[in-house]
Amino acid sequence: QVQLVESGGGLVQPGSSLRLSCAASGGSLSRYDTAWFRQAPGKEREYVASIRRPIGGNRSYYADFAKGRFTISRDNGKNTVYLHMDNLQPEDTALYYCAADASLILSSIRMSNQYDYWGQGTQVTVSS
Repeated sequence: QVQLVESGGGLVQPGSSLRLSCAASGGSLSRYDTAWFRQAPGKEREYVASIRRPIGGNRSYYADFAKGRFTISRDNGKNTVYLHMDNLQPEDTALYYCAADASLILSSIRMSNQYDYWGQGTQVTVSS
């Protein structure tokens, strides 16, 4: 059973960049489809981006708001998935979660309730 730990969040100014990390233990993250979700206060958890397992081609997918600004990637040697975020804006302020699942179908990758494993989240605050 894989355990996920997020890191890399913080308080940044608008226009800044951050790289979030999702480090796995207890299993190889290369066996899992992995995604980032976020949840702002008073709002529902929303999909940010996901990356398929290597056997699935390592293909990445993004929410519309993330396209062109966010990049998801994996480093199998470090058993870690990253979310690089550029040009952060106040509306990106949220608790960012990493999630993983070993048996997703493509149509489910944006659905938080389809992921079995979750980290505790890392806070990203964008404010001037």
